[in-house]
Amino acid sequence: MRQFPLLATALAAALALTGCAMKIDGHSHGDEHGADMKGGMMGGAAFATLSPSATGGATGSVMFHAMGDELMVHVQAAGLAPGSVHGFHIHDKGNCASADFTSAGGHFNPDAKPHGTQDAAHHAGDMPNLTADADGKVDQKFHLHGASLTGPNSIVGHAVIVHAGPDDYTTQPTGNSGARLSCGVIATHGM
Repeated sequence: MRQFPLLATALAAALALTGCAMKIDGHSHGDEHGADMKGGMMGGAAFATLSPSATGGATGSVMFHAMGDELMVHVQAAGLAPGSVHGFHIHDKGNCASADFTSAGGHFNPDAKPHGTQDAAHHAGDMPNLTADADGKVDQKFHLHGASLTGPNSIVGHAVIVHAGPDDYTTQPTGNSGARLSCGVIATHGM
């Protein structure tokens, strides 16, 4: 039952965002280009609700918005250690059923690339580390390259995972980011 308020919050946020233009990196995206997030340039949206593992982790939401050939990602989460840094990935299976979230499988990697940062060869599921503020909260936005909401690199139906430690972007194929603290399955909205 604890997931219902989080799901309702994620849905409300998605609905609110689909009705207005977005401002990212100092530029407005959406209505002034003659397209909203349901079609055209924005190409739709998807979301995941983060739930903690049996031993604890973050709760929150992850929004994905299609913007041309990349995704804009907005993560809002709470319940992490103040100032902590966490690896953050899209995993191959949309399954958060096991207590330690190993049911989500390895990183989403449809193009069989090495693990890495966004500016180098990387898995479609490799994302920047999340950094918690002094209150253990995350409110972070970034662009994701190599993943989409449709087609062979679609992230829909896969799981997002917040890991216990930071991703070193060197260790293959995982980034050595440790245990899985939080998990959520990505679902479409407005497509």
